[in-house]
Amino acid sequence: MAAKTNPAVPAVLSPRALGRATLERQLLLRRSPMPARDAVGHLVGLQAQNTKPPYYQLFARLDGFDPAELSALMESREVVRIVTLRSTIHTHTADDALTLRPLVQPARGRELALFRGGLSGVDLERLAALCRELTEERPRTPKELREALLAEWPDADPQALTVAARCTLPLVQVTPRGLWGRSGQVALTTVEHWLGRPAEPTPGPDATVLRYLGAFGPASVQDMQRWAGLTRLREAFERLRPQLMTFRDENGVELFDLPDAPRPDPETPAPPRFLPEFDNVLLGHADRTRVIPPRFKGCNGNGNQAYGAVLVDGFLAAIWRHGAGGGEGTVTVQALGRLSRTERDAVTAEGLRMLATMTQADPSTHEIRFASFVDFADRGPAGARSGAAGS
Repeated sequence: MAAKTNPAVPAVLSPRALGRATLERQLLLRRSPMPARDAVGHLVGLQAQNTKPPYYQLFARLDGFDPAELSALMESREVVRIVTLRSTIHTHTADDALTLRPLVQPARGRELALFRGGLSGVDLERLAALCRELTEERPRTPKELREALLAEWPDADPQALTVAARCTLPLVQVTPRGLWGRSGQVALTTVEHWLGRPAEPTPGPDATVLRYLGAFGPASVQDMQRWAGLTRLREAFERLRPQLMTFRDENGVELFDLPDAPRPDPETPAPPRFLPEFDNVLLGHADRTRVIPPRFKGCNGNGNQAYGAVLVDGFLAAIWRHGAGGGEGTVTVQALGRLSRTERDAVTAEGLRMLATMTQADPSTHEIRFASFVDFADRGPAGARSGAAGS
């Protein structure tokens, strides 16, 4: 006789099942025809600590993506670069920049508290007012802001003053910074001034919880807190519990999800994807085993150097770097474990596709190299030993 199941006991989801669900929502199981602006909103922003990663994030996810599309959105101010999640610069839609920044402001307060020793005698309200006046007169570089603040408070710590400016005001990096194929120093103004409209009232977290689950779920309370850089989100999840499904991971941690969200079969094929450093799919959970095998934890970084990640069969399997000793048309890949010939060929094909879209190099020079770990981590791609693509 078949064993009976207790419907009150949540189903247990393996890391592979969780990974496939998240990859589907992250548009990484198949490329989406979604416009770039809609994708930025769907993903609740793109990690943008450096200027190029947002473009590579969208290349990995969107069918027919052209970097000029995102660049045009930045020029038209439909998307902006602003410090939000985890105290890190993200590329957000204009609407999200005006709502998410107020939501995560408590984290900016905690960050500022770490520097209060260097702000003795500094009136933070006066500092915010002065920074607003300066940056709305014209965009200011961090150096210009720091010098102006030091003139007002000469005994304060310069770094603390810079941190106070970004923590007390929602400052965006104005273009041409971040535009594809162009360069520009960091220059800051307020998001309200840049967009020509006021910030929204500080929202409750419930709507963002639902959006997070739609892009990163199934997920635990701790997962979302790690993604957002916030604390005390349990209450929001409990309010939403009646409209959510619950599961458990293999460690017994409770996971929440939207009832109609996709949860593909764990054996659904997942083609190789090249992700840039700090892609949010790698950082969006407290427990990252749905994408990063435990044995490879920390392998996509070397000290202060972060590498891109290559997903194979839905999991981190290699790291990569572009250019360096091999030139603009070269990507160097370091497998973290054994890749089969079929997997190497698929990685090579995806890498060549990336080069064709994301570089102006002569296609005849495009090459995917496979390097030893010592060469890659210690000496960079210039030390790669094995030559041609697919070798």
